[in-house]
Amino acid sequence: MSAGETTITVVGNLTDDPEIRFTPSGAAMAKFTVASTPRTFDKTTNQWRDGTAMFLRCTAWRDLAEHVGDSLTKGARVIVTGRLRQHNWQTPENENRSMLGLEVDEIGPSLRFATATVTRAQRAAAGGTPPADAWNTGTPANGGWGAPAQGKESQFSDEPPF
Repeated sequence: MSAGETTITVVGNLTDDPEIRFTPSGAAMAKFTVASTPRTFDKTTNQWRDGTAMFLRCTAWRDLAEHVGDSLTKGARVIVTGRLRQHNWQTPENENRSMLGLEVDEIGPSLRFATATVTRAQRAAAGGTPPADAWNTGTPANGGWGAPAQGKESQFSDEPPF
């Protein structure tokens, strides 16, 4: 992320199942829309009143895109954090158009009205970005709390070291 980027967090519901595509180079991309509707309590009528719904088109890339496709479905309440991007284009009638979209950095299910079971994703170790838990590889060079005991081989593990 660079300076001056507009980051936001949106809580809402997926309007449809995420659409997964792959670029010619093989990178996964997930596109989905989050609908967020503000609600206020009207004390005069003693009822909740819905405001105007906001529909925000979101894009996730690579592993995150695949995890979104594997984990989330239409109607899921999610918390999405990312960077606002403005897309500009011209219609065939030469009218200028623009829309805001969200390039997703993080997404997860909202646990306010639901429960979730988290399963750690397995990654291939061929080049690229190291796994999120790479600091806990058990190697002393990393200074992680998972350093191996003297004379024992270092191994990756999903188990905490305590």
